[in-house]
Amino acid sequence: MHCPFCRHDDSRVVDSRTSDDGTCIKRRRQCPTCGKRFSTLETASLTVVKRSGASEPFSRGKVLVGVRKACQGRPVSEDDLALLAQQVEESIRMLGAAEIDAHDVGLAVLAPLRSLDEVAYLRFASVYQAFDNLEDFEAAITLLRAERAASGVEPATAVGGPSDTD
Repeated sequence: MHCPFCRHDDSRVVDSRTSDDGTCIKRRRQCPTCGKRFSTLETASLTVVKRSGASEPFSRGKVLVGVRKACQGRPVSEDDLALLAQQVEESIRMLGAAEIDAHDVGLAVLAPLRSLDEVAYLRFASVYQAFDNLEDFEAAITLLRAERAASGVEPATAVGGPSDTD
């Protein structure tokens, strides 16, 4: 690490602390030549490789934009979306790879989005998995219903909608 003051090519770590969310390390350093102190912030880089072959740094914000579109008009809060984006990033980082395909980022979004909101999940999946026709939607809905039945979870009743007592 070069000293930002005298450009000496070495520095000594005086103190290290992890961030509150544990995703980076803040280091306090001191230059052995000029004696000045400075801070560095270290994060593990994660690169997304797109279909075109181009690479770019992983962006939690890009995940949020895509998921926010799928959740438009749904009862999902910004806090829910931020938590989902964090879960996606954590699941990707747990893979231990420095590079990940954009396709795998989309796969990492599907499971937590399904748990958050099934309609938003179908919207996202229809774009991500390139549904071509109604049969693709029907197959996805059938799969959701089968998984719900297997887990014993009852569907949510719409507020103000018809019920068994009507």
